[in-house]
Amino acid sequence: IVVSMTGAGVARPLDAAAIAPEVAGRVLEVHPRLDVGEVIPAGDILFRIDPRDYAARVQEARAALAARRSTVERLERQYGIDRQRRETLERSRELARAEFERLRGLFEEDEVGTRSGVEQAERTYNAAADQADLLGQALALYPVQIQEARSAVEAAEAQFALSEANLERTEVRAPFRGRVRSAAVKAGEFVSPGAPLVTLADDSVFEISVSLSSREARQWLLFEDGGKAAPGMGWFNRPVPVPVDIRWTEDPQGHFWRGTLHRVEQFDEGTRPLTVVVRVEGEQAHALGGGFPMVDGMFCFVSIPGKTLHDVFEVPSSALDFANNIRVVEDGRLRTRPAKVVYVSDDKSYLSEGVSEGDRIIVTRLVNPLEGSLVQVANAEPEAHAES
Repeated sequence: IVVSMTGAGVARPLDAAAIAPEVAGRVLEVHPRLDVGEVIPAGDILFRIDPRDYAARVQEARAALAARRSTVERLERQYGIDRQRRETLERSRELARAEFERLRGLFEEDEVGTRSGVEQAERTYNAAADQADLLGQALALYPVQIQEARSAVEAAEAQFALSEANLERTEVRAPFRGRVRSAAVKAGEFVSPGAPLVTLADDSVFEISVSLSSREARQWLLFEDGGKAAPGMGWFNRPVPVPVDIRWTEDPQGHFWRGTLHRVEQFDEGTRPLTVVVRVEGEQAHALGGGFPMVDGMFCFVSIPGKTLHDVFEVPSSALDFANNIRVVEDGRLRTRPAKVVYVSDDKSYLSEGVSEGDRIIVTRLVNPLEGSLVQVANAEPEAHAES
């Protein structure tokens, strides 16, 4: 006998998104089918915000970026020109120094020339040296200035990218194909960032959270690795993904779906139930045999198969009294035996002790029967036997 654990839960879409604008502005247009219950294809524009301010900011950011790039280009080009000028100025400085030394030597050693000529040569040399030094200082600063200009370019690029992103955000699109759960946006309204205006639900995958008795789950639920903890964690390992039966509480006979046991969701420390999640994907959400598909909010019964019981007997639960005694007919007389109940499901009880194959059992719950009483079958119904 495969043990079946039952519970109930509400079907909910796996993915639901509350969509809010990321930029402020006046709403120019709204999707023509943005009404509760409608299905919007992925990528469709849900609503569009006036883009003119954001388009202007894009143009402004583009111009600022171009100016920053021009600054870098100008500094790099000037840096190359000044490096060439440095060679010229250094050569002029050397020539001026040589001329100064020549004139000073002639004046001091050979008394040729005048002191004013020597002083003029010295001033010329000093001016050439000063120009060369100033240019050297400027050349030393160029790498820093170029790096600062490049950083300014990066900032301008970031601002430009942000401006483009904000322009794109004026069109709010559906992130996936979804059903409209709620919509609170109208054309002409001014909207602000952060306030959800539309809620979409993806009805292609449903999940149902089902609470099970922790004792029942510990005894019968099938886990991977035999129920050991998840590697490196103090949490349940994944349950074996067994197929589960799902029925709508409003029509348990007519609406039937198949799902898969997916994971353990939580353990309630107060009441001690173990909540597992059943997932229903794609075509599984269509009712087998016709009828309504599974939809958001349906309250369902869920039957989860667990471990298999071996060497047990199935008897009607009415054959047991409140002390789990079972009454059988032996040689035409009533006999009471203690039974060991290992599992109960609906109106069936499964016994590992108390009956043997072929025993005739009394399925009517008797009140204070007299042990050893004669028993006579008074109807023509087939005799009830213990079934293994």
